[in-house]
Amino acid sequence: MLKFLSRVRIEFNALDPRTASCMEFLAQCNAPKAKESNPSCAVQVKRRTDDEPPKITVTFANGVEEVFDATATPAQSIRTMILEKGRMLETEQMFRDAGEAWPVLIPDEELTQPAPGTKVRVVLLP
Repeated sequence: MLKFLSRVRIEFNALDPRTASCMEFLAQCNAPKAKESNPSCAVQVKRRTDDEPPKITVTFANGVEEVFDATATPAQSIRTMILEKGRMLETEQMFRDAGEAWPVLIPDEELTQPAPGTKVRVVLLP
């Protein structure tokens, strides 16, 4: 998960009962496997003393920043969203490295064409 990120910032009040998602996400970020995937990703924790709701801010490798409301979003959902966006960034980079335009535009006539079958039909003649 961290391999797509350059920075993670987790903000919460330790006495707030809504911090479960932040704590779980922090545990996922501190897991050895996650750390090994991107040792240069900075994980910052800010312990708040006010009533501000807990939030998780992630910065992707391309500089795009996204803020998640940790009171309404489970840690697993945040992780899934990061992985999906990260895969999209990887795909975009592969196309750019190959000299192709991004996003890929598929002509309408190709969208309406039937897809060829992948199964081989064997017809036995008597």
